[in-house]
Amino acid sequence: MSSLTVLDLRRNNFTGSLPPLCVQNTSLRTIVLNGNQFEGTLPVSLLNCSGLEVLDMGNNAINDTFPAWIGTLEQLQVLILKSNVFHGPITTCQTTLCFPKLRIFDLSRNEFSGSIPAKVFGNFKAMIKLDGEDTGQIEYMEPSMFHTLYDDSVSLVIKGQDIELERISKIMTTIDLSSNHFEGVIPKTLKDLRSLWLLNLSHNNLIGHIPMELGQLNKLEALDLSWNRLTGKIPQELTRLTFLEMLNLSQNVLVGPIPHVLQFNTFENDSYGGNLDLCGPPLSEQCGTSDLSHVPQPLESEDESYFFSGFYVGISSHWLQLWTSCWNCCMEPHV
Repeated sequence: MSSLTVLDLRRNNFTGSLPPLCVQNTSLRTIVLNGNQFEGTLPVSLLNCSGLEVLDMGNNAINDTFPAWIGTLEQLQVLILKSNVFHGPITTCQTTLCFPKLRIFDLSRNEFSGSIPAKVFGNFKAMIKLDGEDTGQIEYMEPSMFHTLYDDSVSLVIKGQDIELERISKIMTTIDLSSNHFEGVIPKTLKDLRSLWLLNLSHNNLIGHIPMELGQLNKLEALDLSWNRLTGKIPQELTRLTFLEMLNLSQNVLVGPIPHVLQFNTFENDSYGGNLDLCGPPLSEQCGTSDLSHVPQPLESEDESYFFSGFYVGISSHWLQLWTSCWNCCMEPHV
């Protein structure tokens, strides 16, 4: 068992506390326990697996605080803790090197609270520069030298759809903090994550303006800030996001005219619904006619099916087909 590199037990009916993983085997590269009924806390014994690259504990009943200590695993690229009972604030690591290779960070559908700490994103070095951006080549996480027949795969909510990625591209960088209880403002430090493709902060209690600095995320393809309490105008700087295919700013308290250039010409009413003081196309409300007296509806009135949709499912079939064909192409084995 000393050469075991992959432990994949997803979608079973395992119950009880998580076993003390990595106690007797420290060569594990991938651990996937998604879709079971495990309870309790994450075992600190995971630190023994110094080469761990993928940790997927999603869709269980794990009741724990944010495991900042996992950030000391220097090879970790994928951390999925979605749909559990994690709670409390996101704490930062106590070391200078923390999550240096992380590319997929999914904490959605938990009970996290507090502000989103700006320092956390400064640690995500792998999201700052895009691998292969100089060569134009798409790179994938390499299979284990001991287990060449296994390709790491994860299930993510991408542009409103649950997508099973059969191979994890190194340019697929995502942050999903949706459906929690985060408060405060959106950190401007997100602007440094230049390789970020998907950002979902929806269904929280975020306030303040949309940072104009998000316009620097020039690789971004999906941005969901819906169901928060964001105020102010839509920053004109977001029109610089020429790769943006999906935008959801609905159910906030945004005001003023909607930018109407470049990618913003492709977004429909669903991207802006519930912001009663937004105006201009594609909305029917003409600018200059609002009384600016609308009060936002409380979050408790949300439609539950909408709440749990992740990235909004209203994306057009054209974009979904384009996305699927792109991934099918990218996932073809190299000759």
